[in-house]
Parts: sequence; C-alpha cells; structure tokens
Amino acid sequence: MRKVLHVDYSLCIGCETCQGVCEFIHHGKPNIRVYYTVTGIPIPITCRHCEKAPCIEVCPAGAIFRDHDGAVIINPNKCIGCMMCLAVCPFGVPTFDVKLKAMTKCDMCADRRQLGMPPACSEMCPAEAIFFGKPEEVEEEIRRRTAEKIARERISKVSLEGVGKLI
Repeated sequence: MRKVLHVDYSLCIGCETCQGVCEFIHHGKPNIRVYYTVTGIPIPITCRHCEKAPCIEVCPAGAIFRDHDGAVIINPNKCIGCMMCLAVCPFGVPTFDVKLKAMTKCDMCADRRQLGMPPACSEMCPAEAIFFGKPEEVEEEIRRRTAEKIARERISKVSLEGVGKLI
C-alpha cells in the first residue's frame, strides 16, 4: 500500500527537529536537512519518493527500487557509486557515503515502518509540517490546511471597526 511523506513548507519553523531525530536514528547521518534561503526561510530537503522516480530509471546497477509502502530505496550492496541518481534528482537528495562506498538517502524510516510506526521526522515535527500517510489522506490534509489558510486570510481582511463599541 503506497504511502507518501509530505512537507508543508509554510508551516516549518526551522527548529531542525526533523534533522536531529533523523541524524540520531541513522547514526549521525541525517537524510533530511534544513537549509535556509538567503532571506532566512527554513526549507527541509529530503527525498520525495517520486511517483516516477528518475533515480530508479537511471540507476545502471539496478540498486534503486520501490518497497511495499512506495518508498524509493537504495540497496548499498548493489550501488556502484556512479552518482547518476544524484545527477537526475530534482531535489539533489542522494549522498555518497564514503564508508559504504554507496549512495544513501531517506528510506522513510524503513525499520520504523516495519513496526507500524511513521517516519521519525513526521512523528517528531512540533509544527506538524511533515506528515505521512496514504496518498488520499495526505491529499485531504493538504486541502484542509489550504482551506484553513484561506479562512485566516479572509478573517484578517475583515474590518473590525466598530465591533465591541458601546453606542
């Protein structure tokens, strides 16, 4: 059953909790990193596990595959370290691990998912900017959040002049 990991960049507060918990779980090598734009806006970058993942298509060793939840996984035992996956990734996500002599990237916390748990970044994000679930659940959550943003914008534009004044 395919699942997706979604980052709502408008909610990220730049706390780097996602990066910290990922670094802890993956022995000092986080698969999500928070980058800051020139204007200081925090942007967590991680694998998007693309529906049509170019990294899977380009890998000459067949080291990249999709697991039962839809996560795009790199098998380090098959990887030849050619970096073709990095070259075609629109997010620049795969990283070369010198010790493994192979590329690595987010696997949506495969060990946790086998235990029925969500990826750690989504579970620990205090701003709830990262969420994980079935595509239809994620789509519905995106729509709900969009409706909330629109409502807040409308409310902020309403004139409150005269409200609460005694005649």
